[in-house]
Amino acid sequence: MEPIIDLGIISIHWYSILLFIAILIGSNLAIKEAKKHGFEEDFMVNLLFLTVIIGIIGARIYYVIFNFDYYQNNLLEIFKVWNGGLAIHGGIIAGLITIAIICYKKKINLLKILDYLVVGLIIAQAIGRWGNFFNGEAHGVITSLNYLESLHLPKFIIEGMYINGNYYIPTFLYESVWCFIGFIIMLIVRRKKFMNIGYLTSFYLVWYGVERFFVEGLRTDSLMFLSLRVAQLVSLIMIIIGIVIFIYSLKKSKKYEEGDVNA
Repeated sequence: MEPIIDLGIISIHWYSILLFIAILIGSNLAIKEAKKHGFEEDFMVNLLFLTVIIGIIGARIYYVIFNFDYYQNNLLEIFKVWNGGLAIHGGIIAGLITIAIICYKKKINLLKILDYLVVGLIIAQAIGRWGNFFNGEAHGVITSLNYLESLHLPKFIIEGMYINGNYYIPTFLYESVWCFIGFIIMLIVRRKKFMNIGYLTSFYLVWYGVERFFVEGLRTDSLMFLSLRVAQLVSLIMIIIGIVIFIYSLKKSKKYEEGDVNA
């Protein structure tokens, strides 16, 4: 898609703008929630700044690795992130490693930090998927105009799904809506008395893992390892880890009103 602002040397694309908005909103939510539970704002700002940077790098490296047949002959394209090509699973893995190391060094409960971050992460994903829409990527298989109209979609989405002479299933929208619903659920339950530390993290992993597993099967641009869709494999792992965390939290974790920063 053409840049919305072209300054000659620098071009600004919708993809970049929406990614920035997603990070800004998600980070702000995480910081506010963490402050309410005793974490210093400076700590959270520094944590998120480092996590976002490394997460974006990780998301790009992950995408490039599974598309290396293309990038090995187009090395400069690796740096053109505004054209798309950030794999959320790569970002999650890189970000999680970063957070885990920091929490270990600071002797802070990792699950508690993650509970604050996943609320911001899931709404960031809901917003960020619209960057894929403007880039004409992360869509499903070819479909018909009648099918899209049967979904009662806004006209601009239907028009945006007309790419190179064909209409495509708007899988970006499916994921965006699913993430937004998950975000609302998190907002409702996060302060309930039954919530143990780790519940929100486990919910995110299962909620997003289930959606991504099924939606990935509809996409035409899946990252592949041999004949397997990498995102589906990672989604299954996320679901399993989410269930394990829930069981652990059910038996071992404190409730939020009982815990302090290091609980």
